[in-house]
Amino acid sequence: MFKNQKLSIVMMLLVVVVSAQEAVAQKKVQKFTVSKVIPHSAEEVWKIVGVDYGAVAYSHPKIMSSDYVNGSLKAEEGAERVCYFNKKQTRLLKERMLSYDPENMTFINQVFQADKFPVDPKYTRGIYKVEPIDDESCRFVFNMEYRTKPAFMGAFAKGKFKRLIRDYAISIEHYIATGEKVTKENFRKVKKAYKARQKKK
Repeated sequence: MFKNQKLSIVMMLLVVVVSAQEAVAQKKVQKFTVSKVIPHSAEEVWKIVGVDYGAVAYSHPKIMSSDYVNGSLKAEEGAERVCYFNKKQTRLLKERMLSYDPENMTFINQVFQADKFPVDPKYTRGIYKVEPIDDESCRFVFNMEYRTKPAFMGAFAKGKFKRLIRDYAISIEHYIATGEKVTKENFRKVKKAYKARQKKK
């Protein structure tokens, strides 16, 4: 009987320790939101952001190439894609659609393989949403939560991640307007043209 009591105490302590570690991990999860009005219809933006999930490289300034993986053929719940960040394809992220709601133009995107990137896949995901404003404009909203490895770098990375998503929104606008794929090489020109348009408003 004493052995059973001892085992019960050990198990309770283990549960407490695991719960405490989980609570600490959750506290170190960083969150932010980027919202941008894009002068194109919600349907046009949703096609790029949601429907063409596997072709994100065409509208993202940092992704060299992308495609569906693990049998995925189209955007839907459970679809998976790989994003390569260099020509040798040695720097990559693999992501999965946890949910897909085309009627409301939103989906949840989970990182499940981070390769050399300092993020913890278990705590890293983004919520994409396109909100119609009128026939010729919409709002692109991106909510992200993430945890870095090591965790203390999370606050420092937030600014960089925000800039990356803002640049992505600018790239979406350019790709819809011109049909030109956005790359690391041409993005400086793309962003310069965008800033010039903003000044004229």
